[in-house]
Amino acid sequence: MGDPRDVFKAYDIRGIVPDQLDAEMCWAIGAAFVEVTGTERVLVVRDMRESGVALAAAFTEGARSRGAAVTDLGMASTDFLYFAAGRLDSPGAMFTASHNPAAYNGIKLCLAGAAPVGEDTGLRDIERLTIEYLARPPAPSTPGPLEQRDLLADYVAHVHSFVDVSSLRPLKVVADTANGMGGLIVPLVFAGLPFEVEILYPELDGSFPNHPADPIQPANLADLKAAVLDRGADIGLAFDGDADRVFLVDEQATPVSGSLTTALVAASLLEKSPGSTILYNLICSHVVPEVIEEHGGVAVRTRVGHSFVKATMAETGAVFGGEHSGHYYFRDNYRADSGIITAMLVLELLSTSSRPLSKLLVPFHRYANSGEINTVVSDPQRAVDAVAQRVNAEATGIDRLDGLTAEFGEWWFNLRPSNTEPLLRLNVEARTEEECARHVQEVLDLVAECAP
Repeated sequence: MGDPRDVFKAYDIRGIVPDQLDAEMCWAIGAAFVEVTGTERVLVVRDMRESGVALAAAFTEGARSRGAAVTDLGMASTDFLYFAAGRLDSPGAMFTASHNPAAYNGIKLCLAGAAPVGEDTGLRDIERLTIEYLARPPAPSTPGPLEQRDLLADYVAHVHSFVDVSSLRPLKVVADTANGMGGLIVPLVFAGLPFEVEILYPELDGSFPNHPADPIQPANLADLKAAVLDRGADIGLAFDGDADRVFLVDEQATPVSGSLTTALVAASLLEKSPGSTILYNLICSHVVPEVIEEHGGVAVRTRVGHSFVKATMAETGAVFGGEHSGHYYFRDNYRADSGIITAMLVLELLSTSSRPLSKLLVPFHRYANSGEINTVVSDPQRAVDAVAQRVNAEATGIDRLDGLTAEFGEWWFNLRPSNTEPLLRLNVEARTEEECARHVQEVLDLVAECAP
């Protein structure tokens, strides 16, 4: 199994293969999670991956061994776990590897109220105890009780509460759930609504027999784009494996970036809640803060990652936050992210507008963005520091909120180290596609010089 400390660090950020995240490890994590949180109850949810059955069961027994009650909520999406953790005010664990390949699995943990588990909110202590319990299991205590509970109807009502259901009109919707958990939640949420819905690959199958459940990759949108055009649909929705993210495809089969979706939803919510604070992470397009301010909102920039967005949302009272990666957070969703709530808000906007999605987005097409480009380097942080020194004199603005963001007037880039791999992640934005491509090559050449 290798060094447990290395395995623990890997599992928390990315799903890892079950021969590393095994039942023994999950038992120890379950026991450690209860000890650190001091909770009397833990919620457990899993996605459709076959390995999740044994891993969730082991975590459950570990949690019960420390005297905690466990509420097994069955199979559902990650945002369902956040809803349950908020509604029941209990911490929880979601067994999923999200968009990763079929052989992977992992755990997403949250505290009561759907608060994130971070380095400073228990993760280090959970790590320490997990390693200790793997080496020497704690003395047994009276096992906590185990119950099964179904909260899906409550979850659906919660999702519907974000829109005026009476305003919805007949729309043609194609949803590609990629054999992931969207195949469970999309039919439940859309049942009884005036939409004509076709679901691609609704069967829950963790082997992903049709295509990977990773909609940020353009190749995985091919089937959805074809179906939107073939059916004359108003919109296409692509969900990832655990269905906490959604990506939009307009009626012309053009994918909508996470930044444009953030701008669209932000503008809509500011109509409902004038003057509100909206969050956006630092790799979002500049169009996002521009649109927020144009609509009378307060734009607040955050680091990349759910723990940072949720913490900033708690500090600022922001009504909404968006990440370029397709995560969208809502104050009234316990500050947690939800793909299906985002989809409902966009469908409400389409229902009340006389314009198709492509036309609604026209005002937001202001810049060209590279998307995230990864480069393998041996020492990512040292490379970022070296690049910062090289561009310092030329840049009109530099900050180190998350990696390096450098502004050059007509264009900007962000370069930041991966949390889990020897990678640098580069995002570039410029006025035109040609300028963007040129600046991407400039930065990549600079990275090559600084990190050969």
